[in-house]
This record gives sequence, C-alpha cells and structure tokens, in this order.
Amino acid sequence: MSELLELAVVIPTFNESKNVPLLVAKLDAALAGRNWEAIFVDDNSPDGTADAARAIGRRDPRVRVIQRIGRRGLSSACIEGMCATAAPVVAVIDGDLQHDETILPKMLDALQADETLDVVIGSRFVDGGGTGDWDSDRVAKSAFATKLSRQVLKADLSDPMSGFFMIRAGIVRDLTPHLNAIGFKILLDLMTGSPRPLKFLELPYTFRVRTEGESKLDHVVAMEYLIAIYDRMFGRIIPVRFAMFSAIGALGALVHFLVLGPLFKEGILSFLWATIVATVVAMTFNFFLNNALTYRDSRLKGAKQLFDGWLTFCLVCSVGAVANIGVAAFLYDAKADTWALSALAGIAVSAVWNYALSSRFTWGRY
Repeated sequence: MSELLELAVVIPTFNESKNVPLLVAKLDAALAGRNWEAIFVDDNSPDGTADAARAIGRRDPRVRVIQRIGRRGLSSACIEGMCATAAPVVAVIDGDLQHDETILPKMLDALQADETLDVVIGSRFVDGGGTGDWDSDRVAKSAFATKLSRQVLKADLSDPMSGFFMIRAGIVRDLTPHLNAIGFKILLDLMTGSPRPLKFLELPYTFRVRTEGESKLDHVVAMEYLIAIYDRMFGRIIPVRFAMFSAIGALGALVHFLVLGPLFKEGILSFLWATIVATVVAMTFNFFLNNALTYRDSRLKGAKQLFDGWLTFCLVCSVGAVANIGVAAFLYDAKADTWALSALAGIAVSAVWNYALSSRFTWGRY
C-alpha cells in the first residue's frame, strides 16, 4: 500500500517556464522522504509555462497542472490550487525560486506535531530572516504595507505580506466562500477572512534574488493591495468593485471638464460638439482604466475585444446618462427646492445602471 499524501505545494505561475524544472528539482531534494505533490496553477502564460509543467508531469505523477483560461490573479490562482488537492496540508510558494523551499519540511513537521496550529509562515522579518537584495525604498514600502495591514489583521504578524506559507487544507476550503481573492496577498486574505484568529508560527527565511523571468511587482499590484485592505474594512458596506467603478467615474467627470473647457472657451468647437468630444474622451478614459483595475481579473485583450468592449461600454453609459437626466428632472419637477438631492439621485441611478450593465455586457461576455 502506498503512503498517504502528506502535502500539496501550490505554485501560481505566469511566464515562469524556465523556472518550472528548476523548482521541481528543488522540491524533490527538499522534500525527500515525504509524500507530496506539486500543483502548478498557470494563468495561461504565453511563454508555455503550463506545457513545461505538463512535460514533467508526464513522467512524474507528483506534478499536476491547472491552466486557467480567461481569468487571472495570484490570489484566486492560489485558492483554486489549494482546493484541488486531497492532501491535508497545502503550501503556497512562488514559481520564481525566491522563496526558500528547504524550510518546507520544518513547516510540515510543525503542523503535524501541533494539531492546534493552523498556519506556518515563512517570514523575512523575524530573527534569522532577510530580504536579500532589497533596497531601502522597497524595505520602507514593505514596512508601510505591514503597518497598514494591522488595520484589518487579527494577528501580530511580522510578515503579513509573505506569499510563502503552509496551512491546513480544511481551513482553506472552509474560508474560500469568504475570501475576496483580490490581488497578490492571499495570506492576508486568509488571515482576515477567518471568523476566528488563526494560530500561526513564523519561520525565518532569506528572500532570494530572481535569476530567471521578470518580476510581477508593479504599481497595479500596489493598488490591488490597497483594494484588498479596503474590501476588508468597508467591503460589506460598499462592494469594492462598485467603489472602484464609481471612483473611476468621478475621475472621468474631471477628464470631461478638462477636455470641455479648452475646446469651448477657446472657440475651437461649439458647446454641443465640445460636450460630445469631452463625453467620448471621458468614457474612453473610464473604459480603459476600469479594464486595467476594476475588471483586471477578466480584462479584455486584443484589438477586437477592446473595440467591442469600448463600444458596449459607451452605449451602456449613454443610456445611463439619459437615466441620470430623467431621474434628476423628475425629482426636481416634483420638488423644485431639492435640486442638489435631485442631481445626486440621478448620478446614483446612473452609476448603478452603468456598473450593472457594463459588468454584464462589457466584461461579462468573454
């Protein structure tokens, strides 16, 4: 009889084809004598990461692949991988070789030795840990993010931004319906999504220097982190996606006036045509910003998708503008001294209309 599966190592990937065989070899060495499997969850990488993992999986049944088509996001990829195993314990490790796989046995031993322990976290900031080649600016940004996370955390973690941890699979399955799956910080999502404080242990490791592929860190990642914090603090009051959609709509209104003013005041166009141009520019601005941020997990790509999406978005928002005017005019006619409230009501109706229909017909068709 074969030994029972002890551990699943979940590796979310995007464009990490060169690192796949290296990581499998490192896991094989680190977990010698343990019964484990590796689950690569790939967001349809154009560099063939999923195929590289499949090639190994054909000769090594411990290696499995989940290739996600039409959806992206590190947190959601981790959740899919962690829920796709029969192993009682799951670890999450990056595919870029920057996490220290040699501490995985210590993590597993700790969970197997203490049934009350929920999660073991690889930490760069406890004694013995390190950040490798990080410069002072990156260290400062990480410290700020850690301080910000304490607004929503139920635990005094030294490294809540860590993407390297091991947790009991049953906990993940129980928490999955309550996770927001936003951005790159799945550990923060798990720790804040639990109705009870999770008992944790932090083990030190030193963050390695990337040798293959490109870093995924960018300004959008930082934005997603802030979005995740917002969702935990206020998401039950105003859903995060609607809040983002509305905030971008407000920016679009500013763009509208920035375009309208010069075109009309300088006599370049009549007020009607200046308004039409400003409206199209503002809706185009809103469409592309929403595509990049609000709907990043289902964003449209390629010329055809982008053009179709832009066209439907403009149509939806045009109808929303008519609804805005209609509601505001109706309420104002009913009680003329409430012009401000009438205008706000029209804006609210328009925002809900635009959000609901663009979610369905612009980003929900692909």
